[in-house]
Amino acid sequence: MLRSMLIALSLLAAPAAALANQCPGMMAEIDAALPSANLSEADRAKVMELRARGEQEHQVGDHAASEATLAEAKAILGI
Repeated sequence: MLRSMLIALSLLAAPAAALANQCPGMMAEIDAALPSANLSEADRAKVMELRARGEQEHQVGDHAASEATLAEAKAILGI
């Protein structure tokens, strides 16, 4: 019974871990695309603000919000 409970708990934790691992990859994509992106100053500032907010959300453990914020930045960048 204990074994079954441990397996169930590990399966519940897996989706959270998967989301946590996506955030750094998304930040890296943004960081790689930003220097060569053809953006207005306003769009560049918005991407940088979203990138910073996404990192903060990731650091406090709000991975769903981080992923959404970083996706918005990626959309502006066209990636």
